[in-house]
Amino acid sequence: MSKFTQAEIAYLQSQRLGRLATVSQKGDLHVVPVGFRYNPEHDTIDIGGLNIVPSRKYREALAHGRVAFVVDDILPPWNPRFVEIRGTVQALPEGGKQIVEEFGPEILRITPTYVVSLGMSNDVEQTK
Repeated sequence: MSKFTQAEIAYLQSQRLGRLATVSQKGDLHVVPVGFRYNPEHDTIDIGGLNIVPSRKYREALAHGRVAFVVDDILPPWNPRFVEIRGTVQALPEGGKQIVEEFGPEILRITPTYVVSLGMSNDVEQTK
């Protein structure tokens, strides 16, 4: 069974950019925009980049083992939508080119432990 509702999956599949939040060893917060895709085979979020391995987000995600991720937008006149995902993260050597052909092969894969959304069906939805 998926951690996501069908509406959340449809929304995630319609978007290309999200924001990944990590924490440094010193406790400093870091949020960056990233390319991603919903992976239906594993029910995960796969994050890639042109050269993700030496990046701060990659190092911090792996050092801490947990991340937060949000995808959001606003429909006119003022209808915000978002899916927030918290979960564990692992590095994988392949999958980046499935997100964007120009990306490097490596990815970060988020396995959700907590999901909350707004605007998918006019109510806040929390799935676990």
